Amino acid sequence: MTKEQAKKKISELTKVLNQHNYKYYVQDKPSISDFEFDKMLEELITLEQAFPDLVSPESPSQRVGGTITKSFNTIKHDYSMLSLGNTYSEEELTEFDNRVRKSIGDKFEYVCELKFDGVAISLKYVQGKLVQAVTRGDGEQGDDVTTNVKTIRSIPLELHNSDYPDQFIIRGEILMPKSVFNGINKEIHDELTEDGFDEEEIKEKLLKNPRNAASGTLKMQDSRIVSKRKLDCFLYFLLGKDLPFSDHYESLKAARKWGFKVSEYIVKVKDLQGVLDYIKEWETERFLLPFETDGVVVKVNNYQLQTELGFTAKSPRWAIAYKYKPESVATILNSVSYQVGRTGAITPVANLKPVQLSGTTVKRASLHNADQIEKLDLRLGDHVFVEKGGEIIPKITSVDLKHRDPSAEPIKYPVQCPECDTTLIRLEGEAVHYCPNQSTCPPQIKGKIEHFISRKAMNIDSLGEGKIEMFYDHGLIKDAADLYLLKHSDIIGLEKTLDSNGSQKKISLQEKSVSKILKGIEESKEVSFPRVLYAVGIRYVGETVAKKLATHFGSIDRIREATIEELKDAPEIGEKIAESIKHWFAQPENLELIAKLKDNGLQFDLGEQVKLMSNKLSGLTFVVSGKFTKFSRDELKETIELNGGKVSSGISSKTSYLVAGEESGPSKSEKAAKLDIKIITEKDFLNLLNG
Repeated sequence: MTKEQAKKKISELTKVLNQHNYKYYVQDKPSISDFEFDKMLEELITLEQAFPDLVSPESPSQRVGGTITKSFNTIKHDYSMLSLGNTYSEEELTEFDNRVRKSIGDKFEYVCELKFDGVAISLKYVQGKLVQAVTRGDGEQGDDVTTNVKTIRSIPLELHNSDYPDQFIIRGEILMPKSVFNGINKEIHDELTEDGFDEEEIKEKLLKNPRNAASGTLKMQDSRIVSKRKLDCFLYFLLGKDLPFSDHYESLKAARKWGFKVSEYIVKVKDLQGVLDYIKEWETERFLLPFETDGVVVKVNNYQLQTELGFTAKSPRWAIAYKYKPESVATILNSVSYQVGRTGAITPVANLKPVQLSGTTVKRASLHNADQIEKLDLRLGDHVFVEKGGEIIPKITSVDLKHRDPSAEPIKYPVQCPECDTTLIRLEGEAVHYCPNQSTCPPQIKGKIEHFISRKAMNIDSLGEGKIEMFYDHGLIKDAADLYLLKHSDIIGLEKTLDSNGSQKKISLQEKSVSKILKGIEESKEVSFPRVLYAVGIRYVGETVAKKLATHFGSIDRIREATIEELKDAPEIGEKIAESIKHWFAQPENLELIAKLKDNGLQFDLGEQVKLMSNKLSGLTFVVSGKFTKFSRDELKETIELNGGKVSSGISSKTSYLVAGEESGPSKSEKAAKLDIKIITEKDFLNLLNG
């Protein structure tokens, strides 16, 4: 292909891809499949790599990211980026309305908009092309985040039509959708849970709220990670010389035609009553939106009248933000229950009189630990105020002392385990209480057996749907080893009623189910040693750590006999994991479990090593994250190991590559970028393997 032909093809692909991008991310009306879009984008990127001087700043390829920004330049705003005055009361809104009318009379309109809970951004367009994106900063100057903003697909790199001004500024709010925020937190939670961290430890590592997550993402150094975070942006205000509009509402209608994502919930009203009606309408409806909002912005519509009203030193006189108070509802504390986890960690839970909060019915709220209960000074029967932390997790914030029964006694954190009466312990430096009775505490036993049969461990999927609890309650099993002693006559005809989300379901084990269960248990005896080691449930020994230990020591006996220092010599084993392993093997009941599992034929050494397919990846360490088209994640890991490479669960300075697929974990990508670890695609991996 000649350069002229490439130039023409790049221009065509850019135009088509930008149009499809607009339909998908702005209009929410996709017109082609993701596969078709990706194939065209791949063709464009290939052409641009062949003819790098033809790459334009408006190319859809710029949205993929990949540029590393070590520091962000400070840029002075063309127009001061002032904050709005805030109010939480209708009385202050009335005062605002009176001040406006006193200055400009009664012939004007208001525009009402939802106030997005995100990060303010100022975008500059010249000749219809995005040339700069700057954060609010101190209002006079902010950070140049243009490279990162280009990865946000709802922000146009080049405008539609041709009736836009030659140069203008448009401002808006960058935010993280609730679904993306929840997905990132689920990934963090699942990874840490797998490695044996308790809920208190996990809670500290989760993203706190979508706004902070959006702000942190926008300032990341690697734009490729920003792209994966799937930020969104609503635009809501135009600035510039000789704008071709007389009012704010018309300018936003035009901006929508140019390709900007402008909220569909903007309305024009005639007076203060219209403003109050809008505020009331969205007070509860906002919780149904896919993004966070925390109030309503009210603006005088006409530009000339805005100029007459002018500014104070800090904010415009023609606009105000009404902020909803964090939704807090009062309800009654009926009781406090204490849940015992697989590791023995005790989590107190407040059981509440059901109440509507942020569009959902709340019946329970976490109390986290004994310190939180003491701080709130809770009593049973208290009228408590409940909020949603970051509008996600219900929490009790305070007690209405006016309604307290004077004779009510403070809630005392239990001294004994609520399930087995063992005296609880609290380790130095930790907020959580633990039940140390690992051998006979029912929820700990059931939790450990459920972990044992899970997919990444022994993978006995026929034992799901409450069957472990059924067998335990009937006295058939007391630990995972007892599963291998079950006989047909023990379980045929067993029944149990399961309570799931308020509805009951009865299960009864008949011939087909029993045969499947016994077959699954028997087949699990062939599971390899690394997965058996993971299955026995040593705290902090996740799937990857188990594999490292198994490979390094070769057998369960050598791991048991190893000293702390010898354990730390194994890859990825630090002090905390080594101490946990030594503690686990010091418990007689765990040694008994291993002996029983050995007697039942489970694999506790590597035996004959698997023959490698090649040594092409020898000396390289990979971390795998996301979904892939040609492999499952486990198959990809196995392929790496069969070709001499190593697989690690976490990014470290020893990592050679992060193989990132669709929905790859942002936390891994962020750490890889910080350590300058190369991030490769599935295609890159295959090229490396076959090269």
